[in-house]
Amino acid sequence: MRRALVIGIDDYPGCPLRGCVNDAQSVSRVLSRHHDQSLNFQCETLVCPPATISRGILRRKITDLFKDPADVAFLHFSGHGTINGLGGYLVTPDYSEYDVGVAMAEVLALANQSEVGDKFITLDCCHSGSFGAVPAVSDEVIILAEGVCVITATRSGQEAIEEGGGGVFTSLLVEALEGGAAGLLGEVSAAGVYAYIDSAMGAWDQRPLFKANVSRFTLLRKAAPRIEMPLLRKLTEYFPLPAEPLPLSPSFEPSAEPHDPEKESIFRELLRMRHAGLIEPVDEEHMCHAAMNSKACRLTSLGRYYWRLLSENKL
Repeated sequence: MRRALVIGIDDYPGCPLRGCVNDAQSVSRVLSRHHDQSLNFQCETLVCPPATISRGILRRKITDLFKDPADVAFLHFSGHGTINGLGGYLVTPDYSEYDVGVAMAEVLALANQSEVGDKFITLDCCHSGSFGAVPAVSDEVIILAEGVCVITATRSGQEAIEEGGGGVFTSLLVEALEGGAAGLLGEVSAAGVYAYIDSAMGAWDQRPLFKANVSRFTLLRKAAPRIEMPLLRKLTEYFPLPAEPLPLSPSFEPSAEPHDPEKESIFRELLRMRHAGLIEPVDEEHMCHAAMNSKACRLTSLGRYYWRLLSENKL
């Protein structure tokens, strides 16, 4: 069972936002289904407007997300965040001077104590980098139970930026889940999502943070693969030894006469492997030139990595 709670709040009296509802709807859309439209997360989307999201409602919804056992729970929050001497807070529309919303420390406690296998939290709000810190002990001390992973839009003390009708962080998060952070076979992990977001943000922009205590790979979403598994498995067939190139000849090229259908079929598959970054031509820029000039192709470092996984039956 995989469940997600996605929250977006625009309707803050005196300090409204404009992109958080859009952000929440985008995150729910991409999380709810894999690329092949099979079910991924069962998402509950809570947005204001039109819903009313008070401190009590937000606290109850987050409690329910982490309360019952499940394989994975995902929390996303887009809205205002703030910080004081006691830590960071997710701000709700019914905020007051000394009661601004739900404490990030409270959210952390719920995640840490949860029986859910893996807990993922993404926060697109100002000062979100303070999530996990314990000010009473030290702002540098982070306490995450095993299985908790957090990606925040900013470091503590930074503001989260809205741009083009949504949060910069959430737009990158959605792009990453859609496939920007996908591995060769389409798998999207939290580490891949963070790497994608981090590389897209400049040195002078808000800086995301990645905090995790995990010991295993957990799939967040299946995006479109760069290569299908049946074709990937042919890597060890075409390259019996990882360091040995595969000789080519003009007969592999479809334009060569006479035609050799078997070799042309192999060459089409080699071109797809080349497109996926698994192989490269030897002493030529293009595969077709390598074939026409009777050169060869060889495994790239990525190709050798997957060759090893296949040969050791790890895929």
